[in-house]
Amino acid sequence: MSERRKEPLPRRIEAALAALLPEYPRSALAVAFSGGLDSTVLLVALAGLKRRPPLRALHIDHGLHPSSGAWASHCRALAARLDIPLTIAKVEVRHARGASLESAAREARYAALAAALGADEVLLTAQHADDQLETVLLQLLRGAGLRGLAAMPAVAPFGRGRIARPLLEMERAELEAWAHQHALEWVEDATNTDERFDRNYLRRSVTPLLRARWPAASRAVSRAARHAAEAQRLLDLLARVDVERASIADALAVTHLRTLPEDRRRNALRYWIVQRGHPLPDSRRLAELAGALIAARADAHPEVRWAGSRACREGNRLSLERTNDRNVTDVAVCDLEWYPRQRALELPAGLGRLELALDPHGPLDLDVIPEPLTVRLRRGGERLRLRRGGPRRLLKSLLQESRVPHADRARIPLLWSGDRLLAAADLWVDAAVRAESGQRRRGRFIWHR
Repeated sequence: MSERRKEPLPRRIEAALAALLPEYPRSALAVAFSGGLDSTVLLVALAGLKRRPPLRALHIDHGLHPSSGAWASHCRALAARLDIPLTIAKVEVRHARGASLESAAREARYAALAAALGADEVLLTAQHADDQLETVLLQLLRGAGLRGLAAMPAVAPFGRGRIARPLLEMERAELEAWAHQHALEWVEDATNTDERFDRNYLRRSVTPLLRARWPAASRAVSRAARHAAEAQRLLDLLARVDVERASIADALAVTHLRTLPEDRRRNALRYWIVQRGHPLPDSRRLAELAGALIAARADAHPEVRWAGSRACREGNRLSLERTNDRNVTDVAVCDLEWYPRQRALELPAGLGRLELALDPHGPLDLDVIPEPLTVRLRRGGERLRLRRGGPRRLLKSLLQESRVPHADRARIPLLWSGDRLLAAADLWVDAAVRAESGQRRRGRFIWHR
């Protein structure tokens, strides 16, 4: 065992964070906290550090399991004992028939985490060396290239901040031993034993055989992933040069792309697509993009479409655009739990930030604002009572009368307590929380758009 592996686990986590984040321990950290073994160990270890950094936790409730509510309650209780602020976001997992529910849940989870992350905040996730082994194997079996085989980076840009994985050099057995040593409790997801999911099959039926023959398999594959990441960085440097030389504003010059060998052309196009924030096309479409589309006549106007993106050719210009941007009402995050007296709430999909501010002339009676509140977008049929004894008005009618642009109406965050709508952003508040004349503790919701 190396000298580093003999050190206490919290000290190893602290050393990993110091290596990954130059500004540590001043970094604002948010732990992705599922309540399972790995994230529980990470959160508890960080909470016990002598130099505890600014720290909070984020829990994503997928709503896919009957126990998801109990898991959220467990996370809330543990975070309270550790004196760590916790934000709970509920997501709706949507997937097409025949698509992977596992992948859809992961995409919804990361979309919610990215939306909840503050500017320059670092999201910490609890993936470890065993997870990295499974990820590399899955990418190999899917025929991934270097970018896929690089698997999970230790640190990378994410949302408005970064994502960091301080446990990547540690194995699950080490985390479990530490958890038992400190009598930690965590939730167990029964679906983790369902071998219909590819990752579970690898974890339960494949990797035990690999470790029986090669005990250091996790560490060796993690090292190979780092080599792949290094090679990918070199390819990205070459692609950056090629893309800069071919750039015409937001487009690429086809005449320059034609001068590149086809493998280098594909490399440049992959880089360009990723840098523009689009998903990568599959191998067949990328080959079509790098081949037939580039070779077509100038007046042919060919195009290649994939996953909501379109690359199109007009004369010497190759441009990239989205074909079906989702409406904000289709974003994965449906409900966000908010404790307004604790901190402002970052909203998903670029919707801005909500804040409860003190204001001696504000419309809110701060003594009756309940916690937590639930923040969600419009679903139709919402009503508010604007004055005591008055009628409950349809929010739709209020928006129409106030001439709020139709495109903006779906973006307004609504604040609920249970099944009662208390406020529509900073536009209207319900009589149940409206301050009376003479009320001293007053405030207002502010929606920073």
